[in-house]
Amino acid sequence: MSTPAGHGPSAGHPAADPPAIEERLRTLAPQVLGVLVRRMGDFAACEDAVQEALIAAALHWPAEGVPEQPRGWLLQTATRRYLDLIRSEQARRRREEKVAREPAAGATPSSDDSLMLLFMCCHPVLTPPSAVALTLRAVGGLSTAEIARAYLVPEATMAQRISRAKQRVKAADSGFDLPGPGTKEWAPRLRAALHVLYLMFNEGYAATRGSALRRADLSDEAVRLAREVHRALPEEAEVSGLLALMLLTEARRAARTDADGELVPLGEQNRTLWDRDLIGEGVRLLAGTLHGGAAGGGPGEYRVQAAIAALHDDAARADDTDWPQISALYGLLDQLTGNPVVSLNRAVAVGMAEGPAAGLALLDALVGPGPGTGPLAGHHRVFAVRAHLLELADDIPAALVQYRAAAAGTTSLPEQRYLTARAARLHRRGKG
Repeated sequence: MSTPAGHGPSAGHPAADPPAIEERLRTLAPQVLGVLVRRMGDFAACEDAVQEALIAAALHWPAEGVPEQPRGWLLQTATRRYLDLIRSEQARRRREEKVAREPAAGATPSSDDSLMLLFMCCHPVLTPPSAVALTLRAVGGLSTAEIARAYLVPEATMAQRISRAKQRVKAADSGFDLPGPGTKEWAPRLRAALHVLYLMFNEGYAATRGSALRRADLSDEAVRLAREVHRALPEEAEVSGLLALMLLTEARRAARTDADGELVPLGEQNRTLWDRDLIGEGVRLLAGTLHGGAAGGGPGEYRVQAAIAALHDDAARADDTDWPQISALYGLLDQLTGNPVVSLNRAVAVGMAEGPAAGLALLDALVGPGPGTGPLAGHHRVFAVRAHLLELADDIPAALVQYRAAAAGTTSLPEQRYLTARAARLHRRGKG
């Protein structure tokens, strides 16, 4: 593919580092896609065109250097590819006529269209799970496999879901007009958008696979978009709650790894490394939702999770943690969400508040005495939670078996190393 006129690298630009280019393309992709979709309206074709532009950039930029206007380069390349796709399909004559009336790609808008793209993907014709999956793919840059793990479904199932979502949005042909607050479509759009940001942040903060503990590009982008949503909707309590949850969690980033880069669990972290400015901002946001600063009726899942995070962050030492209050909040969160992962976390909290026997009894009631039933059957988190509670109960042989099973099941290498080290430590303790 040829380089778009007017956007080529200047002679003064040296060849760029491929990893740096890859990171920049990840950041630019949703912005370019947002502009193109807003102009053209056909989400599926626009995404294909942007992917072609990204491939072209990955081929040209390492050798020729990053253009002075990289977003403009990508937008113009994607626009040309889109027009090629339109012209190649006679059945889309109506769309081609619409494109012909559009102004030339020319100058690139200075505004960031990522937020608009976020809400456009949460289309009312889609079910909430499909909207979340599509937005994670288009805005968050997550792979289909990563999204599938977040939903606890096979990768093939998620690929089909995303494909169907694109087709439904395309068939709706709504022009991607965004609904206003108070309209019938507003609440489900906002709910899906917030869930997207929540999953994006979680995948970035604790990557589910690979050699890295976290993916800063995803968590940072989730925080940035959450700030944008809050700036636009300061009175929405769950928006404030989600941003507060992210900040209260992100505040612990520096303490999550040791000098060797290995994972450090919450109870063993050096709390002097926690970012008190982020904690303060998160607490103020949460307090605003509780004292009239944001409207939202009864408790929402993000506000409850933010309250749990605030209680953890408020404890100067792990022994000072208010586990009874955290356990009560997890009970409320379990009722609000019915999420099996929340149920697992609740079992840990109950174990810490009432003793490991109580936590194990709740875990058995949730998933059975084995590796688990239902959506968590065989999931490594079930083994890890049971191992933790058995260790607290001083049942070393049983805890060893569960830690090893958890290590074998996770696809995150840092988590695998941590679980393996935990098992090795227990093994030495048992022999001693």
